[in-house]
Amino acid sequence: MGETLKTQTSGTEGIRGTGATRGGKDGRGGLGNVLSGVAVAVGFVLFLGAFAWGAFTYRPYTVPTDSMMPTVNPGDRVIAQRIDGGQVRRGDVVVFTDHAWSDSPMVKRVVAVGGDTVKCCGAGGRLTVNGKELDEPYLEHALPEGAPANSAAVPASDTPFEVTVPEGNLFLLGDQRAASLDSRSHLQEAGQGTVPRSAVQARVDALAWPTVKMLERPATYASLPGGISRPGPLRLQAAAVVAGAALVLLGAAYGPLVRVLRRGRRREPAGAR
Repeated sequence: MGETLKTQTSGTEGIRGTGATRGGKDGRGGLGNVLSGVAVAVGFVLFLGAFAWGAFTYRPYTVPTDSMMPTVNPGDRVIAQRIDGGQVRRGDVVVFTDHAWSDSPMVKRVVAVGGDTVKCCGAGGRLTVNGKELDEPYLEHALPEGAPANSAAVPASDTPFEVTVPEGNLFLLGDQRAASLDSRSHLQEAGQGTVPRSAVQARVDALAWPTVKMLERPATYASLPGGISRPGPLRLQAAAVVAGAALVLLGAAYGPLVRVLRRGRRREPAGAR
């Protein structure tokens, strides 16, 4: 009988020990383990799903030239959203390939679309679209070296032009107007330097390296018909990646954290004695 009682007592203790390890005396540990597992699973889904979504909607490019300074510097890595040419709006920085210009993808800013009359220069040396002067904050309006401080502002283009853009086409300029080979370099060709919308492959949404920042849509184009484009889902995708990583780390840390706390509780009585 004594041996039987010992066996039963030992079995009971074993069951209690397992319960304490898994769920604690009140079962909250078991629920915590379940929730941590759910957090890890949801975190993985968010993390991997956002990366897959990003790979489907965006493509990285490296810009080798200085034609888009100061917006994009030589060697900068940019993130561009894959879009249809019909989604392009004035002010967008786009990646396009036009074999009349080059066999390689190029990066320029759209300043006029089909039906627009774009001209340089208006009063104060500014670019005009349909008679509206554009305030182009993305340009470097630095005066030439040695020029007096009271000199007139540097014009938006050192090449005067006036072009009515054919329907379905785009007029593109680099932000570094003095160094950019853009629509102005092809004014004598068919289309007067404009490029078909179908040539556009992507729209630059952000700089990824060495600077990390979103490209803002220039407000100067907002009052023109069609307005400006809306940012792509890059911010949402980045937030999902961060949230997913946080959930994975928190869920994975739950078990070790609980074990550390339990060890601390077991040591407290010994310390009190």
